[in-house]
Amino acid sequence: MKKLEEKIFKFLMIGSTALILSLLLYILYIILKKGLPSLSWEMISQIPSGGFYLGKEGGILNAIMGSLYLIFFSVLISLCISVPVVMYLNFTLRRKSKLAAIARLTFDVLFGIPSIVYGAFGFTLMIYFGLQASLLGGIIAISLLIIPVMIRSIDEVAILIPNELVEATKSLGATNYETIKVITRQLLPGISTAVLLSIGRGIGDAATVLFTAGYTDSIPSSLMQPTASLPLAIFFQLSSPIEEVQNRAYSAALVLTIIILILSFSARYFSRRLSKNKI
Repeated sequence: MKKLEEKIFKFLMIGSTALILSLLLYILYIILKKGLPSLSWEMISQIPSGGFYLGKEGGILNAIMGSLYLIFFSVLISLCISVPVVMYLNFTLRRKSKLAAIARLTFDVLFGIPSIVYGAFGFTLMIYFGLQASLLGGIIAISLLIIPVMIRSIDEVAILIPNELVEATKSLGATNYETIKVITRQLLPGISTAVLLSIGRGIGDAATVLFTAGYTDSIPSSLMQPTASLPLAIFFQLSSPIEEVQNRAYSAALVLTIIILILSFSARYFSRRLSKNKI
């Protein structure tokens, strides 16, 4: 009986893995088939020019740079907020205190809120402060979107760090700053994983930036100017009735996929390197 159960669960695991891999390969196949013929150096090195959305010359450099600006500054802001919050929950508060449990439940709820709600909330804040759609608005909205992801991801690693490590560090006469350095070093693999998850959710989101970042055919030179993004570029081009423009949407999707893969592999690499710092 036990051997039969083992075979059944082994079959389910292998089948689930094969199904997920098949779906991934099929998505990549569709993107490559439709997007690769339209992809060119001109497309990724130029901004849209006259008639671009009618199938004429130009590229998506504005959307590429806009997405990179949005995700870089959003991740930076989120890290500056998330790491201190995790430190407080795990090493200042008692880990199993009611306040810590309520805080984790709150972040779990925020984790599950649809991205369009964050976009609408960011848009409401912008109206209140008299701001227009801009790079700054998109950065704030995406930061709000990925902060719960980052906090919970880092927190899962921080919970595994024994309190004895903190006590031993302090018993050796270390200052609070030196203690924080030791803890942060143990958190580095978790931080790299959190950054990876945050990039995956933030850079591919269209609903959040639709209300807050706007869209433009130029590359923003200040935080108060609107900015394009690859998800919105894909959306607008797929909405066109012109086949050439639709194919360019798949090319933009291919570029976005390549960027995510590069960032993902980089995060995995650094995660493995940094895991050597763990005790």
